Amino acid sequence: QVQLVESGGGSVQAGGSLTLACVVSGSGGMFGTLVMTWFRQTPGKEREYVARISDNGRTTSYAASVANRFYISKDDANTTLFLEMDKLKPEDTALYYCAARWPQSRDDEWWGRGTQVTVSS
Repeated sequence: QVQLVESGGGSVQAGGSLTLACVVSGSGGMFGTLVMTWFRQTPGKEREYVARISDNGRTTSYAASVANRFYISKDDANTTLFLEMDKLKPEDTALYYCAARWPQSRDDEWWGRGTQVTVSS
């Protein structure tokens, strides 16, 4: 059973930085073949796509709201996904989730429980 556990959230002032991590276990050595995505959600709003990295790590994409401030990466050897967040804004406050799917799947199949990021002005 694939399990995802996020960490690294916390409280920071606007303009600060945080790096989130998502450790994937139970993938049977298949982490390097998974497409990994970060999402975020605030109460009363729909879940929002943040960033995605391809299975081979060569292709990344970002939501317009975080482009040039957030950077997604992964460490296949340690089955860990990262999200480096710089120049944080109060509107980045949310519960951040990581998700995984096979490249041929349309929907994300496995989800973490999230880590809270709070940015104060």
